[in-house]
Amino acid sequence: MRRMRIQIVTPAPPGSNKGNRVTALRWSQILRKIGHRVTVTQEFSGPNCELLVALHARRSAKSICRFRRDYPDRPLIVALTGTDLYGDLPGCPQARQSLALATCLIVLQPDGIRALPRECRAKAVVIYQSVSAKARQTKPLKQTFEICVVGHLRSVKDPFRAALASRLMPRSSKLLVTQIGGALTESMETRAKREEKNNARYRWLGELSRERTLRAIARSRLLVISSKMEGGANVVGEAMSLSAPILATRIGGNVGMLGSDHPGYFPVGDTHALATLMGRAEEDIPFYSTLMHRCRELQCLFRPSRERASWRSLLDTLGANRD
Repeated sequence: MRRMRIQIVTPAPPGSNKGNRVTALRWSQILRKIGHRVTVTQEFSGPNCELLVALHARRSAKSICRFRRDYPDRPLIVALTGTDLYGDLPGCPQARQSLALATCLIVLQPDGIRALPRECRAKAVVIYQSVSAKARQTKPLKQTFEICVVGHLRSVKDPFRAALASRLMPRSSKLLVTQIGGALTESMETRAKREEKNNARYRWLGELSRERTLRAIARSRLLVISSKMEGGANVVGEAMSLSAPILATRIGGNVGMLGSDHPGYFPVGDTHALATLMGRAEEDIPFYSTLMHRCRELQCLFRPSRERASWRSLLDTLGANRD
């Protein structure tokens, strides 16, 4: 495989902790490790780009069109987010055009392929997002059954569902919900502070560094993903790698990563169903063991060596096709 000059385009600005930026930076490190020269930008620019990787079919549409116009024969990879797959594609011409112009499409979990238009599925590949986090070293808190929720506070994440469920726990429960993530609106910040004041089982830590976030996940007994839409959340791999079992909404992005038979699903927005699962995990040892077993079964999907191999195989294929 020859060395290439690769540009990764992401709509998230430098310094952002949003998933698209985190993914772009991790991919840039992987591509450098396997021998390529990589830059990360918000928009496509420069005549020296031999391959473009664009995150987000709609928001990177201008860069995708410009690259394909300037370099009709060079490989173009479009990586699809949850917003692309489960929101934009049915009704957004720009997003669908990006798919048509792409040489290859990346989805982060297998269900993403089923969400694509039929004519585009043949050029899609699955690349699981790896986690380099070390094995669990932080011991769980002894006096509480801590449940972690990680992600920016925004509507699509349904961020307060675990907090609401914690209010339904019996007095005997030791459950504590720890929420990590910045509030993207003033109303979200106000609600988080109000919930913390009125709910003794809830605390909001705001936005933390990646290292501190991983330590909090490792310390937790459970991680809750209450999202209404996901393309393939980074935090799933982080939780799996740190042996933190997951309770999650039964949506395409979660099912694609955890499997259709995962024992910890609940319907979107169903506070009572989530509360029931949280209570079972705290009190029912066999149920918790089942969640932990699933967690360990899936750890192999998120190894850095697997993601590097996926990228090496993809670029070898694109190089061979171009030659």
